[in-house]
This record gives sequence, structure tokens and C-alpha cells, in this order.
Amino acid sequence: MAATTMSNFFSISSSSLPFRRTSFLSSPSRPHSFPLPSFPHVKKAVWGQGHVLVQVNCVSDRSKQTAESEAETASSPSSLESSSSSAIIDGDDDAGITAYKWCAGLGGIGFLETAYLTYLKLTNSDAFCPMGGGSCTTILTSAYSSVFGIPLPLFGMLAYGLVMRLGLQLGAKKTTSDTEKTDAEIILIGITTSLAVASAYFLYILRTEFGGELCLYCLASAILSFSMFFITLKRFGSHELQKTLGLQLFIASSVVIALTASYSDVQSASSSMTETEIPYFETEITQESSPLAISLAKHLHLIGAKLYGAFWCSHCLDQKEMFGREAARMLDYVECFPEGVSKGTKMAQVCSDVKLEGFPTWVINGQVLSGEKQLSELATLSGIKLEDISPN
Repeated sequence: MAATTMSNFFSISSSSLPFRRTSFLSSPSRPHSFPLPSFPHVKKAVWGQGHVLVQVNCVSDRSKQTAESEAETASSPSSLESSSSSAIIDGDDDAGITAYKWCAGLGGIGFLETAYLTYLKLTNSDAFCPMGGGSCTTILTSAYSSVFGIPLPLFGMLAYGLVMRLGLQLGAKKTTSDTEKTDAEIILIGITTSLAVASAYFLYILRTEFGGELCLYCLASAILSFSMFFITLKRFGSHELQKTLGLQLFIASSVVIALTASYSDVQSASSSMTETEIPYFETEITQESSPLAISLAKHLHLIGAKLYGAFWCSHCLDQKEMFGREAARMLDYVECFPEGVSKGTKMAQVCSDVKLEGFPTWVINGQVLSGEKQLSELATLSGIKLEDISPN
């Protein structure tokens, strides 16, 4: 009876306890006792007189190892810091790739714009300018549109193209070695610095030499240049920029010196003209006037448009040739050097009052417009369309 009762309360699985089964014999008068092995999860309790109740919590070795592994991982801050720093590095790389892709996209837009302007410059074509009338063509054909005899848009096309190429190279993951990447980044910061400095210089020229003129292509190029420059600055950060600060200052100084030297030739050429003695002479126009040119000349005369020029100016002669002999006589032409040119000769007061920046110069509806203008431009600037003029 006692043996049956004890077998109901005390049972040990052979798969859980690493010891050999022993027959259990007992009597109510003298219970049999034996030493129990030591287990960390075994609880012993006394039941009745001389009876032992053993409660065993079984934990498999695999579960125990898993728990210990999780505890070690949770208690190891270095592993957390390692994974966190890895995530930061990956995020920084992603941000850098995005910045380079932005540079590549903006460089591509600048390349297309300057390629179009280069085509216009080389073919001597008129620029499409939705705003500002003929200002775009005026600036594109001015002496400031070339640097040392090379069209300025051609320099821009090469610079924007290089930025686009470097942006695509750096924006591609795992395509360049660390050395190649560093070299490409240095070249990129150098090109964007030169573009930003040149854009700032030309905005100054646009403000001082072409007062009142609006050139959308010039403004668009400046916005693109400044955007790429600030993107690269943000990408490098203050620590890295300290290493390239000397290079950037050298590039900026070189760009300013080169542009100033190039445009000083333009200014010295105009000043040397005043030191040369040239007597006044009449220019002969050989082109015959078309009916449309005559109608346009009459319209310009009616609205009070004036053409300012100088007898020695070849562009002034070309402007008159566009109208032809008959139509040119109908224009309100103002000669700024009626007494000829010699040392100390000043421009006529009527021309000085207009504050001319070059020849020829049109004054139409209060707008002062420098450079040659096509007949279609003049019609638009005067408020009509060329096809609306009825030849008489």
C-alpha cells in the first residue's frame, strides 16, 4: 500500500535524470532511504513520515544554451554599438550617393543648356528668349561672350559634362576603389568651385555692363552652378573641406584672374580707339530694303525708337544693312561721334545721357537694348509682330 502511494507521488523520467533506476521497497514501519543526486532544478519536500516528494523541472540542454546565448547578446554593448555604427555608415553612404546623383542630374541639364548656347554662338544664330526680348542674343553676341577668343558656353559645356561624368561615377556603388573615389571627389569640388565663382563673376558683369538686361540662360546657369557647389559642400562636411580649402581658394583666384585678364583686352581695345585719331566719314549701305523692312522702319519712327551708334562701328553698319538703304534713312539714328575720334574726344552729350554700354544701342519704349537686333526682335520689342505689318 505504501509502495503504491509513493509511486503515485514520486516518478522520475529516465530520459531526464542521468542515473540508473533502483527498485523502491518500503514498509510502513521502516522506510527505505537512499541518497538523491544533486540537481539545480530539483525541489524536495517531505510528505508524511519518512516519505520524500521530489518535484523535477526538466530543461533541455538546447533550451539552456539558447537562453545563455541570448543573455550574452543582451549583456554585450559592443555588439549593439557595432551594429549601430554599421547602420550609420550605410546611411552616410546612401546620402553621399544621392548627393552625387543630384550633381550628375544638374550637370546634365547644364550640359544641354551650354551645348545649345555653343551652337548658337558658333552658327551666329538668335537665341530663343521667352522673356527679356532680345537680351539673350545681345549678351551672347557681346564681347563678354568669349574668353581669350574661345566661346564662353564651350567652357561651360566641358565643365558641366565633367561634373555629370564624375557624379555618375561616384553615384555608382562599389565601382571605384578608395583612391579613385578620393581623386574624383577632389576634381568634383574643384570643378563646382570654378563654376560657382565664374557664375558670380558673370552676374556682376551682367549687372554692371548690361544694366536692365535680362538673360534667362545666364540666370539658369548660375542657379545650376550654385546648387552643385552647395551640394558638394554639404557632402564633404566641414572637416573634409578644411583639407581642400587651399585648393578651392587657388581655383577661385585663378578663375577671377583669367576672366579679368580676358576682359581687360576688351576694355583696352575700346580705350585705344579713343586714342586714335579718326576723322568722321559717312558709311555706305549697299543692301536694298524689303517692303517689310520699310514698314518696320516707319513703325519704329512713329513710336519714337532711336538707334545710337558710331561711324567707325562695324556692328552699327551691319544693323543698318539689315534694313537696307531706304529703310535705314527712315530710322531715328543718333551719331555719338559726329566730329570724329581723337585723343580727348568725348561722346556726344545726347549719347552720354543714355549711359550707353556699347554700339549699336536701341532705345525702344523706354528700354535700353545693346547689340544688333533682328527685324523680328525689333518688331516684338516695339509691340507688334512682323507679319502684322502691312507693306505699303
